Amino acid sequence: MGDTGGRQQCPPQHPKATPMPRLALYALVVCALAVAAAVVSFVQGSWLGIVWVLLAGLSSNMAWYYTKRGRQARAAGQGESVTG
Repeated sequence: MGDTGGRQQCPPQHPKATPMPRLALYALVVCALAVAAAVVSFVQGSWLGIVWVLLAGLSSNMAWYYTKRGRQARAAGQGESVTG
């Protein structure tokens, strides 16, 4: 017929995969777009690509920082917020 609820399922013993913090995800998207813009600039022969490379480096560091900060906040039990 159906499950009568006689037995309960145990929760998994391994930690859940947690989503990436939103600011880290935005920074990663900016990094990917900056790399693409740098490639296009250099292919077109423009030295403006150097600015895009610098922006890619900055946004990459921001993504790493917010990812690390989010992990530390979850480990300390402070929730998902990385902005405050």
